[in-house]
Amino acid sequence: MDLSPATITLLVLAVMAVFFVTEMIPLAVTAMAGAVVLGLLGVIKPNQVFTGLSNSTVVLFAAMFVIGSAMFHTGLAQFIGIKVVKACGTKEVPLMLGVGLVTAFLSSVSSNTGTCAALMPVVIAICASAGISSARQLMPLAFAASAGGTITLVGTPPNIIGNAALTAAKFEGFGFFEFAKIGIPVTIVALVYMVFLGRFLLPKAGLNEAEALKAASKHKGEGEAKTNDPRKMWITGLTLLGVVIVMAFEDNIKKAGIGISLEMAATIGAIILVLTRCLTEKEAYSGIDWVTIFLFAGMMPVATAMDKSGAGKLIANFVVGMMGQDPSPYVLTAVLFAISAFLTQFMSNTASAALLCPLGISIANGLGAQPQAVVMAIAIAASCAFATPVGTPPNTLVLGAGGYKFMDYVKCGAPLVILEMIVCVVLIPMIWPFFK
Repeated sequence: MDLSPATITLLVLAVMAVFFVTEMIPLAVTAMAGAVVLGLLGVIKPNQVFTGLSNSTVVLFAAMFVIGSAMFHTGLAQFIGIKVVKACGTKEVPLMLGVGLVTAFLSSVSSNTGTCAALMPVVIAICASAGISSARQLMPLAFAASAGGTITLVGTPPNIIGNAALTAAKFEGFGFFEFAKIGIPVTIVALVYMVFLGRFLLPKAGLNEAEALKAASKHKGEGEAKTNDPRKMWITGLTLLGVVIVMAFEDNIKKAGIGISLEMAATIGAIILVLTRCLTEKEAYSGIDWVTIFLFAGMMPVATAMDKSGAGKLIANFVVGMMGQDPSPYVLTAVLFAISAFLTQFMSNTASAALLCPLGISIANGLGAQPQAVVMAIAIAASCAFATPVGTPPNTLVLGAGGYKFMDYVKCGAPLVILEMIVCVVLIPMIWPFFK
């Protein structure tokens, strides 16, 4: 019996989901194997199987890992950590709130991936100085980055895609800060959730990790013992600052006629640090988390298969069809939010939004309703990729550094997705009415 590309993709994704949850084989191996199988079965072209390795986000990951490694080798990370701990104290909650607020703000006006990548080494340093597990802070950092991106039009790709879908269908689009009407509540809910519930669902430090943090906080690590050079600390600090500034003002820099991207800025920073001997070439290579690189690279072609084979659309049409011929706009919003939130756990939020926004607009038209609420629900849901380590780059970025397992994301992230869904289904139709 011949199976359609969509069916094959769904079967492969189901098997991958089992391996992701059970971790019977390494996560990166599961991701890369899934891409290879889809290539062998003809769902994607052979030359698409490894395109994830050439994706610019992979370059961003690698370069920021090098910059983060330099912060530890020069002793700058420990220095920053001590200063921040003195300001916030050594308690878990103030640190979580402080980091979350800063991350959400930066993510609202720049790349949430870039923000997470830039702040991750600083957060690890804070944890080392405070003597607490980085696993207690890195997942909240990733969640804050994703939630903060929903605040403005340019904060995350789904917002831009949703707006473009509306204007393409001849409807009024969203203003730059119009997303803040729901983005700010979404971000506040995420921060409050992590403080009052989510942090109790995070993994605790094991013995080895606790000993490593204690050693790092006392500057006894092998790398720190041969550095702590003030000149190199200044070079590393200024390099990181420069990279963050370029990331925050990328659009303005491009408008000024300077062709530089997030990946270029991070790579330039990494090159500077190696050339100035803030870390050696060998230390730069060893500082890269290759599990993260291959996990993300493997999921890129899988996401392409979900989109191109029609597997994602198959899921969407099936669920929407179950609502009947004349569904309530409120039910439609809730269902499309749920579909978008589910798909984005396994495929890129960009692909999820691109797939569902036109579908949502056409269904809203059929009901005689304004489509803005439906599109907004889809876009925000596409950024609620909290329940898996592969749903969004910030989640993947902190996977290795936090020592997380797949189920850690499910335990902590799934309740947040449900909570955000309730908030959005209640508030979005009030802010953008279905009928005028």
